[in-house]
Amino acid sequence: MKRKILVVCLGNICRSPLAQGIFEFYTSKDEVFVDSAATSNYHQDASPDHRSIKIGLKHNIDIRSQRSRQIKNLDFTNFNEIYAVDQSIYQRLLELAPEKEQQNKVKMIDERDVHDPYYGDENDFEAVFQQLDSCIQKLI
Repeated sequence: MKRKILVVCLGNICRSPLAQGIFEFYTSKDEVFVDSAATSNYHQDASPDHRSIKIGLKHNIDIRSQRSRQIKNLDFTNFNEIYAVDQSIYQRLLELAPEKEQQNKVKMIDERDVHDPYYGDENDFEAVFQQLDSCIQKLI
């Protein structure tokens, strides 16, 4: 069965687009489908943050074609792995999941929260990339 992975953050413009790109970099589209989403609707249909794009390209990962979207109920059915980037997103996903079976699909992407770099600088985005790269390699 093909793995269907969804990575969720707050706005779907910084952390989850990078995570999606990293998952796609390490896996085959024949075996794994990856998407990302937001718990908020702050940036509907927006491109990833320019700093996430820059860090991705630095590591040969192109996320420029991604567009942000808000998670929907159907995602809890369509995806068999749903990863939250931090505890607040994890708790929100558990609240949004319509049934216990879907709640069981929700997991933390790492044992530590992935810090939101939105108000930070390029070093913060690099740190997020390195953390995501490390934890995603363990998940694949």
